[in-house]
Amino acid sequence: MISFLKPAPDAVEKVPEKDIAKTFKIWQLRVIISTSVVYIGYYIIRLIFTVQQNDIAKAYGFSMGQIGTILSMFGIGYGISKLIMGTLADRANPNRYVATGLIVSAIINAFYGTTKNFYVIVVLMLLNSIMQGMGAAACQRLVALWFGRIGKGSLMARGTAYSIWSSAHNAGAFMCVAVINLSALLFGASLQWSFWTASIVSIIIGLIVWFLGSDRPTTQGLPTIEDYSGDKVIIKDGEEVSGDVNSDSIFKIFVDYILKNKLVWAVIIASVAIYVVRYGIMSWIPNYLVNVKGFDNATAKWLTGIFELAAVPGVIIIGYITDLLKGRRAIMVLFSLIAMLICLITYFVATDHKVIIVVLILMGTFIYAPATIVGLMVNEAVPKFAVGMSTGTMGFCQYIIGEVTATLIIGWVVQVYGWTAGNFIVYGAAAIAILASIYILIDQNRIYKKLDA
Repeated sequence: MISFLKPAPDAVEKVPEKDIAKTFKIWQLRVIISTSVVYIGYYIIRLIFTVQQNDIAKAYGFSMGQIGTILSMFGIGYGISKLIMGTLADRANPNRYVATGLIVSAIINAFYGTTKNFYVIVVLMLLNSIMQGMGAAACQRLVALWFGRIGKGSLMARGTAYSIWSSAHNAGAFMCVAVINLSALLFGASLQWSFWTASIVSIIIGLIVWFLGSDRPTTQGLPTIEDYSGDKVIIKDGEEVSGDVNSDSIFKIFVDYILKNKLVWAVIIASVAIYVVRYGIMSWIPNYLVNVKGFDNATAKWLTGIFELAAVPGVIIIGYITDLLKGRRAIMVLFSLIAMLICLITYFVATDHKVIIVVLILMGTFIYAPATIVGLMVNEAVPKFAVGMSTGTMGFCQYIIGEVTATLIIGWVVQVYGWTAGNFIVYGAAAIAILASIYILIDQNRIYKKLDA
């Protein structure tokens, strides 16, 4: 690990006891702002090529096959990177780690504006995906370090904080389009400057976050979240594990707390199935609505964006409800998945455009809410020194299995057998997610009965 990315030492001078609550809340506010803002920056960089793909194909002379190849490099690289970079996040100063990843990713993104060579851009996309893998795991580790399950004496409980952070990626999708329009306003219709403007904005965000955020509470002279709020981590067969850092080998931590943890794998299975539904709907909205439901192309594009943005309030509200349930998050996951299945059936069989639009808006919430909550649940199923590893393992499975199934496999199935066959893949994934969530609910209730006792 590069020296400036290593965990900061605990502060020698401790915060006076009378000032702990006030200081904790101030730093919690700074952490939730910094993690949300930095993740917006990550998504600006992540989506800039995707949003500009039609203009790039025209200006650079790329075929749609070449564009698809470039975009596929991100999914493959990002899935692998989340596993590796997520594991490294557990051994790093997560604030510096996430800020550095964004800055380097933004620098790589700037090179898109310097070349029209297909093979160079493929390599750049692969490199960019590797750096993007430094984002989610470090942010999730920061949320776990600073916010407790119940939220005693805190600005908010962990479920609300996590939902606010997770919603930043929806805001980032919107901000990417805004940055492109800003570039066009300042520099005209220049593809090069759209990349450079996005990089400049994201580098500025990275530098701000570097100084705004923090490493662990103990580095600010504060107690750990366990000592401050009574938050505990109970895993597997009721084993209680504490500590923000651990000196065991990465392999030992992976075997003990990931590989042998049935709850982790149940959550990952649910998450992968939800990702099949998520990308099985989102990736095909323009195509499906135009070719099957008879929408015009412009409306279909807008609905893709609305599908993302409309989910933000619902995700935060459902995350807050899981805090009211004292962290029994599987209840809301199961509720959301059942509502999602009802929306799916309506979406696939409805012919009235108004009904389809309403269902699509609702479905965004009921897909993104459980997708967000299971991301938090896999972190809560492991000690805090394995949060990045759990995030990385889940991310690897989400993208390598879930996204590939939702895009590559559904695409070929639809081409050969039609949309009905593709829809049944989505139905099957929804059913798997529901069954996994029932198992998680039973297991989680057993654990929390001991925890709350």
